[in-house]
Amino acid sequence: MLEFLNQAAAQGPQIDWSVLVLRQFIAFILGVVIAYVFKVTRGDSVRLKSLMTTLVLLTLLITTVSAVIGDNVARAFSLVGALSIVRFRTVVEDTRDTAFVILAVAVGMSIGSGNLNVPLVLIPSAFLAAVLFGGHKDTAREDFTHRVTVRTGLLFDSGSVARAVETYQGQSTLVGVSTAKQGTLTEWEFSVTGVRTSTIPPLLESLRVLEGVGDVEIRRS
Repeated sequence: MLEFLNQAAAQGPQIDWSVLVLRQFIAFILGVVIAYVFKVTRGDSVRLKSLMTTLVLLTLLITTVSAVIGDNVARAFSLVGALSIVRFRTVVEDTRDTAFVILAVAVGMSIGSGNLNVPLVLIPSAFLAAVLFGGHKDTAREDFTHRVTVRTGLLFDSGSVARAVETYQGQSTLVGVSTAKQGTLTEWEFSVTGVRTSTIPPLLESLRVLEGVGDVEIRRS
């Protein structure tokens, strides 16, 4: 055990600064390429722009981690333990997004280990597969279902919610009614479809100003 720890803490071969800077530059360029491929094949929205930034940063970070690990197995296990504290809270809504994250990791590992020929083959292959089997997803049109929770007084016209949703070219279905605050409030739950992401804020505001409404919550279901 002591020998293992000594090996993990031992100083490995130094990486030349010029090599490190060059690998980071290549990782940045290829990370941008991955993000662009992701944008072309997945569309454009605020959420996807955030993931595009993540893909570039992930490529840079994995490149550095791979360079630090090198061929040292003990250091690899040490870094795995250190990085295990990281938890991602964001739910990935499409498995293709996960594939692009893995692509960024694979490219970063290849650059960090000096195998620059791998991403030159992997990225075009991934782009071709994404175009052939995925295509461009128009995220401007929301196919997602939103769950809308409206808390009101005991007297409330639930039809006003449907009329407000229809204003934004959406449809709502009442899926549940319950009481809250020890019976002083009524909680209405609607399933809403066909509403664009860009219209969620104005829809939320239009529901809040309805007569008798105390609180409104909209979330992706």
